[in-house]
Amino acid sequence: MEHLKIAGAIITLIGSLFVLFAAIGLLRMPDIYNRIQAGTKASTLGSILTLLGIGLYHPDWLLKIMLLIVFIVISNPVSSHVLGRAAHFAGILPSEKTHTNKLKEDTLETPTTKEEKK
Repeated sequence: MEHLKIAGAIITLIGSLFVLFAAIGLLRMPDIYNRIQAGTKASTLGSILTLLGIGLYHPDWLLKIMLLIVFIVISNPVSSHVLGRAAHFAGILPSEKTHTNKLKEDTLETPTTKEEKK
């Protein structure tokens, strides 16, 4: 049982480091699209590892924590996708440092020109 607590503490520490890396990524990335990428992936993994470590430290909480992990796995990518689409439709352009803009053609067309094409 003591080994399980040590493993739980180590996994929680690793998860906390990923959350720290996500915060640093939010500060360092040049535009909203890169910030969403950095924030979502690292914070999702960090949250999962932190919760899993807590679940190993307290095995009687493990079922509830697994439900939380499932919710995080479903909600984090969906919310980041919605934020990215909202930024795109609001007309926020990527940074000059961004090499590829696959949405550039879509940005040049307004909603009225899309309807005219149909």
